[in-house]
Amino acid sequence: MDVQVNDIIKMKKPHPCGSKEWLVTRTGMDFRIKCLGCEHSLMIPRVTAEKNIREIRRNGEIIPLR
Repeated sequence: MDVQVNDIIKMKKPHPCGSKEWLVTRTGMDFRIKCLGCEHSLMIPRVTAEKNIREIRRNGEIIPLR
């Protein structure tokens, strides 16, 4: 899956603040993502993140998955 820094990803389950959208701030074996609702930042393994991603937006356009 092609996820890059500054992409906005929509996840399967919402964060406790209610937002499902996250900003990708680092990629590699782990992703560092920041919630767009409350700005909480966390590291998540790539495998877990890719399994839960439902949509990727880059520069205002939706990137097709797979």
